[in-house]
Amino acid sequence: MGLDYFGERFTAACMATGTSSFADFLTTSAPHLLPGATVGGLGQGAGLDLPHGTTIVAASFDGGVMMAGDRRSTAGNMIAQRDIEKVFRSDDYSCVGIAGVAGIGLELVRLFQLELEHYEKLEGRSLSLEGKANRLSAFVRANLGGAMQGLVVVPLFAGYDAETQQGRIFSYDVAGGRYEEHKFHSIGSGSVFARGSLKKLYTDGMPADDAITVCMQALYDAADDDSATGGPDLTRRIYPVVATVTEDGFRRLTEEEAGGYARAVVDERMRSPAGPNAPLRQSS
Repeated sequence: MGLDYFGERFTAACMATGTSSFADFLTTSAPHLLPGATVGGLGQGAGLDLPHGTTIVAASFDGGVMMAGDRRSTAGNMIAQRDIEKVFRSDDYSCVGIAGVAGIGLELVRLFQLELEHYEKLEGRSLSLEGKANRLSAFVRANLGGAMQGLVVVPLFAGYDAETQQGRIFSYDVAGGRYEEHKFHSIGSGSVFARGSLKKLYTDGMPADDAITVCMQALYDAADDDSATGGPDLTRRIYPVVATVTEDGFRRLTEEEAGGYARAVVDERMRSPAGPNAPLRQSS
């Protein structure tokens, strides 16, 4: 009795010697499964009415890096989903968040996760953080045709670098350009407001608890000024997805933990709607 692969029996391509890249294997054996492979024929602006994920923030802290994303997706002026997840574990020491067309973004994340797992199984070791960032760049570049038709997906990638023993953050453009960001970064429709908040509140070498609170404040500020970004929904108990990556690996905060940070921020905003102020001078 034969085994099936992508709905068919194992082909010669499955048994042939190839590279350690799962994406390269798909390109030769099942190109229709690559993100953006089925967008041909769609008109300009085809993605305007599809669900879009919005704001993702990331910040480094003493000993690692963290990432957080709001839970709202929108389709035009409508809320498509209130509890979508946009921050994911990519492997034991990295995470990825997506902004843009949600369906293609989720497909890209799944392929990226498989790519890293496939490499590790074949090579017996994991890619360097630089290597992971470069592989993700190739996936974004592969969707350029879809992006030119309005099906834009932009990821934010972060992880713990064992060589430098610190957290690092990488951003991308729609053509797959990869850029290392320092201290913090944000993407999505509310990114301008979130980044302004991060500039005000971020300090070098802050502990993980402070970094999480700062990013929660940034998401709140983004939701305050960007209708596509969802703030903490206390009545439905829907809170941002928050993850940290340290030398101990990837860890996603539980709903209760994320809710604790979110409620603390909301309570503070009840007293001061504009949020905390950064000191004009650093204490000596």
